[in-house]
Amino acid sequence: MTKKFTDSGIEIKELYDSKDQLKPEASAPGSFPFTRGVQPDMYRGRLWTMRQYAGFSTAEESNKRYHYLLSQGVSGLSVAFDLPTQIGYDSDHALSEGEVGKVGVAIDSIEDMQTLFNGIKLEEVSTSMTINATGFILLSFYVALAKQQGADLKKISGTIQNDILKEYAARGTYIYPPKPSMRIITDIFEWCGNEVPKWNTISISGYHIREAGSTAVQEIAFTLSNGKAYVKAAIAKGLDINVFGKRLSFFFNAHNNLFEEVAKFRAARKMWAQIMKDLGATDPKAMMLRFHTQTGGSTLTAQQPLNNISRVTIQTLSAVLGGTQSLHTNGYDEALSLPTEEAARIALRTQQIVAFESGAPDTVDPLAGSYFVEALTQEVENAAWQLIEKIDAMGGSVSAIEEGFIQDEIARSAYEYQKQIETGEKIIVGVNKFQVQQEDPIPVFKIDDSIRTIQTNKLQQLKTNRNPAKVDQCLQYLNDKATSGENIMPAVVEAVENKCTLGEIADTLREVFGEYK
Repeated sequence: MTKKFTDSGIEIKELYDSKDQLKPEASAPGSFPFTRGVQPDMYRGRLWTMRQYAGFSTAEESNKRYHYLLSQGVSGLSVAFDLPTQIGYDSDHALSEGEVGKVGVAIDSIEDMQTLFNGIKLEEVSTSMTINATGFILLSFYVALAKQQGADLKKISGTIQNDILKEYAARGTYIYPPKPSMRIITDIFEWCGNEVPKWNTISISGYHIREAGSTAVQEIAFTLSNGKAYVKAAIAKGLDINVFGKRLSFFFNAHNNLFEEVAKFRAARKMWAQIMKDLGATDPKAMMLRFHTQTGGSTLTAQQPLNNISRVTIQTLSAVLGGTQSLHTNGYDEALSLPTEEAARIALRTQQIVAFESGAPDTVDPLAGSYFVEALTQEVENAAWQLIEKIDAMGGSVSAIEEGFIQDEIARSAYEYQKQIETGEKIIVGVNKFQVQQEDPIPVFKIDDSIRTIQTNKLQQLKTNRNPAKVDQCLQYLNDKATSGENIMPAVVEAVENKCTLGEIADTLREVFGEYK
């Protein structure tokens, strides 16, 4: 008989019964260890936040898309930034050529941030920003804009990704070496705790680890290990785990193996609760794993792209049945280009159909008690703990990344997966089976290279209209704070309010911290 396995290599039995239900989860939803969900009533009380990840071209163009998405029923915004913004270069920098506005929106200054959120009251919307190395600068732009709008900073809500460890391991948009990067992150934890208490200061991301080729088990093992490293760094700085622990959030991927994905989400909650308890948390809210999910970009195919609508639907169901707090669904055309407006709308409608027509949100943890799901949850958990123990033995995530262990594990899994596709052991519909000879062309979304000229002109105008002496003073003040070891966030906020650019702020810290190669 042919054996069946999940993508993590967990063997699937032909039949599950009561003997396989290892130890049913005794705790109720909303209580430790939160396997069954972080709220007692889950979606009966409030649906997950429906986000659409969007950002391209200029702030003006992205602002139009945000207004469109809000008119179509999104309940939270999610901002994609272009590559220069992510790695701390202004649009007029030589290294920015060919990349401005391509994979996200170009944000060089407070003025771009004003344009990006024109007509949107920041006090009334939750905003997630996928930004890491320069997360502290984008958060400062956002806070400065909220102050200009007269918002109560105690009511501002949202998330910056701010997860640098996975950049070294899987994604590559880092600037500074690990130690100063960890210091910036703990500065953000401390500052937000006092100034913007509802802001999620980090979204510890398994998404990009999975996109780089990891399995579901590796995704949660490496993500939770990174989370542990951030918590230990914050404790070492003297921060209270029961305070900053409540503002940690996670970001996971949803792939096509419906039951393994549900098991992954349930296991991750249980494991994080135990990790936080072991690290000294006593407040249940500081032990809760709250997470955003994005459907799997790497699962989407350029061949027969309309099939991706079905893939995204399965992935949406896995996130909802697994208890996500927030969800972004990918456009069917994203293997070809940034999503068109039509693709973004269909992706949002997929969430709305699951929310209002499927019945999936009507009861808490609907797959609990399934012999298969309970056994799989336990197996995913066991396999993930084994990996975490290996990382702990190396001295934690930072050491494991420096030794190349995590990168090697991801590369090995990616290779194995690709090999299975090439041999036909794993079937991808429309790619290695059920192909068609000729496909109808799909309209793609193109970004014009002239955006760099537009952004460069804006920067020239900004620099003409600001006070050069004040800019120099602000950047020197930031340099002093970075050198002395004091919290840099007040200095960054002051710098952006005085029209210092993203590149100028990033370069000031390059002088102090150096660059990671």
